Order: sequence, then C-alpha cells, then structure tokens
Amino acid sequence: MEHPLSQFLYCPECGSRHFNIHNEKSKQCADCGFVYYFNPSSATVALIVNEQDELLVCRRGKEPAKGTLDLPGGFIDMDETGEEGVSREVKEETGMEVVKAEYLFSLPNLYVYSGFTVHTLDMFFRCTVKDLLHFKAMDDAADAFFIPLKEVRTEDFGLGSIREGLKKFLATYTAH
Repeated sequence: MEHPLSQFLYCPECGSRHFNIHNEKSKQCADCGFVYYFNPSSATVALIVNEQDELLVCRRGKEPAKGTLDLPGGFIDMDETGEEGVSREVKEETGMEVVKAEYLFSLPNLYVYSGFTVHTLDMFFRCTVKDLLHFKAMDDAADAFFIPLKEVRTEDFGLGSIREGLKKFLATYTAH
C-alpha cells in the first residue's frame, strides 16, 4: 500500500521538496527537520430509530458509492464536537433536529474523495430527533426513508465502515 502522505510532496513548514517518509505515519523535512504526523479526520454517523423499530437511511447522491444506502453523517468541522457535528450533518441531510446524540462506538475507515484516500475515524451516535415525521433528503442525500431494522441488509450500504458499524449496532440493538 502506498504511504498515506505520498501525495504530499513539499514540507508544509518551509516548502522544501526534501519531504521524505519518516515512518509509517509521518514524513520529515530533510532541510528544516519538521515532522508531519498523518492523523485521521473525524467523521460522524447517525443511527436514528423510530418507535416502530425502523432505521432512517439515506441513498447517496454523490460518489463515492453513489446510489447505495447510507446513514446520515459526515466530516466534523473545525471547532465542532462530535455531537455538534452529527447534529449539523443530520440537519443538513434530512432537515431533522437532533435533541440528543449518544456516542456508541468508533471505527477506522478509508474514504476515497476525488481520488484521494482520506483516513477517517467514524464515530457512531444514536440520535434522538425532535420530529420523526417531517424530513426530506437534502445536501448529498438523494433520498431518505425508514426501513425496518429486521429488513436491514448491510450489503446494500456502499461504505465499508457503515456496513461494519451497522453489523455492530444490529448485534447489540434492543428495542425499548
């Protein structure tokens, strides 16, 4: 596998082209000595279940995995907590207002964006929303709808971490 920083050719500190692999997660500048550590980007995933034990799913409107099923979520912005990020993403993609975001677990992921591999840490949240009846697909979601948990087929979801997260969630989910 190619080094995660192979596309970064110049030192971000001094601009030198002598920016070389230091170890499996960093590059170091031979001229100024600066070491850049490659850390994952933070991303969120929302698990929203209604009273009929149905899960809110979206259909991806954009690549990667355009047309496959997904869960609301996305990258966290700077100066945002995980809870704020998942709440914003749910609002942007469905119009729903999150009133409670409960952190469940996280999974590492590789997300290819415009041909560039982004290492992410996907944080899964069980979200309670203000109104389960009024929502619509917006932003990068082509569709949004509820599906019974017992009918969820993880193979219909296009992103690997979403499939793995769903398996983990479904194995531990208990109806309230």
